[in-house]
Amino acid sequence: MNLDGAIDLYLDYIKIERNLAPNSVASYSRDLAKFRLFCADQRVHELAGVSADLVLKFLIHLSQNKMSVQTQARNLVALRSFFKYLRTERLTDHDPTANLSLPKIGRKLPEVLTLGEVERLLAAPDRTTPLGLRNAAMLELLYATGLRATEICQLRTDEVNLDAGFVSTLGKGRKQRLVPMGESAIDLVRQYLGEVRPALDKKRSNFLFLTRRAGPMTRQAFWKMIRSVALHAGITKKIYPHKLRHSFATHLLEHGADLRAVQAMLGHSDISTTQIYTHVSRSHLTEIYRSYHPRAKSLEDK
Repeated sequence: MNLDGAIDLYLDYIKIERNLAPNSVASYSRDLAKFRLFCADQRVHELAGVSADLVLKFLIHLSQNKMSVQTQARNLVALRSFFKYLRTERLTDHDPTANLSLPKIGRKLPEVLTLGEVERLLAAPDRTTPLGLRNAAMLELLYATGLRATEICQLRTDEVNLDAGFVSTLGKGRKQRLVPMGESAIDLVRQYLGEVRPALDKKRSNFLFLTRRAGPMTRQAFWKMIRSVALHAGITKKIYPHKLRHSFATHLLEHGADLRAVQAMLGHSDISTTQIYTHVSRSHLTEIYRSYHPRAKSLEDK
């Protein structure tokens, strides 16, 4: 079978049948496009010509082009999923990725904001202006719920229940989850809905947060907005929407939240993904111990 045709079939499968999120489909598409181009350079155009040696050469090629270990691992995961689909559909009887191991990735702890930095960030937007109030509501809701940037940008008005204090969202894999929201977020979103959104809603949109053009905010625009607000707040750390998600999870655990509850709110299918935040909390506790325990310094000196 032709390699190009097989890849196109697989991308249709994950988009239509598996109903993966557009960002996930785009990621798989980019990774497989790199492999497709590499195979073309190697004059391999048929599935039968894709061997374990060829896949290994592809991974070496990524490494030589200074792709990170994470990128190499992600590309191999994409290829594994691709060949698993082909075998399931009986389009091939071999899997050249079967005996290849993922590159070892050192687990990097997520960077988080301190509580003080979060307070400064949330207080920075000018709430006397319409867009400033919208920005304040978005940031407050982001920190209150731990939503991903895409989730908050695509949030619809009927997915927010201010009376019950819950947000309903579709996460990765199109899985729906309910996340509680605090009073500060409820109050600001209610104020935004009453004072700002009606004037922005020129196209009768269902999206909650609208731009001047009456459409939903893009992830890129949201990213730029957060960086601008952070700069105004005097926060010098590199900041992006996911850092508030990391901060949401870490601060919950630091204040005694149950790990399973945090997993449910974040929408993680595997609790091991959530457990990384316990390491951040542990380092925070160690720092407090070393700063305040009367015997900590003497023990360190030994």
